[in-house]
Amino acid sequence: MFRFVRAIKRGEHRVAPTTWAAAITAAVYTVVPLDLIPELVLGPLGLADDAGIWTIFAVLSTREYARWRAGLTAK
Repeated sequence: MFRFVRAIKRGEHRVAPTTWAAAITAAVYTVVPLDLIPELVLGPLGLADDAGIWTIFAVLSTREYARWRAGLTAK
């Protein structure tokens, strides 16, 4: 995983814009106190939107990692 992050930092792997957007959205949504589904009103169900955003980011990050690994084996 560290090699993957280093490859991104060095510009050896270009991350898709949708992955960057998901990362920024997940980070901002975690920090900003506004929620689409507030936990105060709906309890545990309110965590669904938070988990959903992080799940989307995890899926896109995993796809990027797989693309990077495929590029290593193709070389």
